[in-house]
Amino acid sequence: MAKKKFWKVEYSITLLTLFALIMLFMPVSIQNKTQALFISRWNERFNRIDYMFSVINTHISDDIIKSFSEAKTSAEKEQILLALVKPYLRINTDWKPPKRYKIRYMNNAKVYKGQMYYFDDFYFAEKNLIVGIKDLNNTGINKPLFIMMFDINGMLPPNKWGKDVFGINIYDGGKIEPFGSNMSMDELRRDCSSEGTGIGCSYYYKIGGGFDG
Repeated sequence: MAKKKFWKVEYSITLLTLFALIMLFMPVSIQNKTQALFISRWNERFNRIDYMFSVINTHISDDIIKSFSEAKTSAEKEQILLALVKPYLRINTDWKPPKRYKIRYMNNAKVYKGQMYYFDDFYFAEKNLIVGIKDLNNTGINKPLFIMMFDINGMLPPNKWGKDVFGINIYDGGKIEPFGSNMSMDELRRDCSSEGTGIGCSYYYKIGGGFDG
């Protein structure tokens, strides 16, 4: 009888221990699974965007190229690019995300107006995607002309670079590269972590990197 009672106590302790372990690791497991989904969706999205720009470059007219060169402000250039990508991404220019929609860096720091990765305007696109376009006003060779950001999770959190927000550089001729393609592996690992900005994750995930905590 004593042995049976002891077995029940031991069994209960084992169950409680297992339950505690499950509760301890469940949030991490869910976060990892969610991040893996974001990474998969970003890789798929990038491939579609790359194809989109190759098609645009093939069919772009001399008039559109001329309109870019004659545009006097960054806002005008952004509107021209927006018009080009609008049908491919099914962007709705009549309905924009509310002003409360903000993007943060992976380390939770704010993205301030005037910074490289701050966007003035956002647009809703297909599958709840949120898109931003920014003219960099660059004229040098091999420098990106525009940058674009994509929040693949839309209005839903976390709305952070490297989590559900990613971006590309757009060069003359329609060539694109994910942010971070100019970083070393060590720089990518540091940036694509809870201590970094998350900007480099756009490239790091494309080459098989994973979130490092």
